[in-house]
Amino acid sequence: MSEGPSSASRRFVYHLTALDSWEQQENRDTYTHDSLAREGFIHCSDRSQVRATWKRVFAESPGLIVLEIEISLLTSELRYEEGEPGEFFPHIYGTIPRVAIVGVRRPDAL
Repeated sequence: MSEGPSSASRRFVYHLTALDSWEQQENRDTYTHDSLAREGFIHCSDRSQVRATWKRVFAESPGLIVLEIEISLLTSELRYEEGEPGEFFPHIYGTIPRVAIVGVRRPDAL
């Protein structure tokens, strides 16, 4: 496993999710995603990966948003792991504190 970009050079990671899922959790202390229970982590992307992930995985779904997550405010482990051959993606191994979610955007806005 490679570490991907160093945390010193990265300040944010980004998580694509359905708007209704976000709205259900927006006022909670922590955010979670179904993938945490299924796979043990929450899928994220670096900024440069968001659009490609949106197009490839979600077929540019109009019902998605991107959560901008401040790495320094995470309380769960962040690991970069290979998703596509030779491409490493950030994975968060636990819930995300609401205070770490510093922005909510449309995928095409990044």
